[in-house]
Amino acid sequence: MTTRQITANGATLHAEADGAEEAPAVLLWSGARCTVRMWDRVMPRLTERFRAIRFDVRGTGSSTPAADPSQYALDVYAEDANRVLDAFGVARCHIWGMAWGSRAALAHCLLHPGRTLSVALYDASIATPDPDAQREGARRALERQTAAGIPRFDRPAGWREHAHPDAVPAAMAAAGRFDFADAPMRVHAPVLVATGDHDPNLPSSRDIAARAPNAQLVVFENVGHGSVLQRPDLAVETFLDFHGGL
Repeated sequence: MTTRQITANGATLHAEADGAEEAPAVLLWSGARCTVRMWDRVMPRLTERFRAIRFDVRGTGSSTPAADPSQYALDVYAEDANRVLDAFGVARCHIWGMAWGSRAALAHCLLHPGRTLSVALYDASIATPDPDAQREGARRALERQTAAGIPRFDRPAGWREHAHPDAVPAAMAAAGRFDFADAPMRVHAPVLVATGDHDPNLPSSRDIAARAPNAQLVVFENVGHGSVLQRPDLAVETFLDFHGGL
């Protein structure tokens, strides 16, 4: 792993890169209130084929808060992502986001299409989120997994540990201020939409996949919101299968 602290428009961003430098790069966008650690369980398989780059958006994880509240915005985060990619010498990359991170990933694709090779949107929704339904769906999915004899995956250490916890709500609110109305139709790179059958975001994910010009939808059986954390094995294998067909 290579770790860097990158200065970007008034903030210092914590960024990490795993995998061979010559491998194709994938930029990872974390879920709401998650840090780069949320991806730890998928790293062993992912880095067999990709160079994985991840960073904590300003105000979360080990990154510093924004210098000004107006900097909590997805267009700023997209510029931050480009600064991170530049620091690791990456011109174009694949993109993978989960839940809140799917919104940030989608915004990044729209704002900087020239840097996007493909995008994977897990647990994606561009509708109003329902956190209570997300939690209930995840609970029911875990019950189904237990009944099916599927072992539970422990959350990675540090997946929700923030150096500046008071800044996290403002950092997350950025996703609600971006206009996603016609976003799926404007993404022309290959798109993977993957969502659990117990995730209330499934209807919005279906809509995204139906409207994006070059998209495919995968629905995980007995999986709720937070698929990368709940079933990292299934999440990474689906991602690799998608890229095997490109």
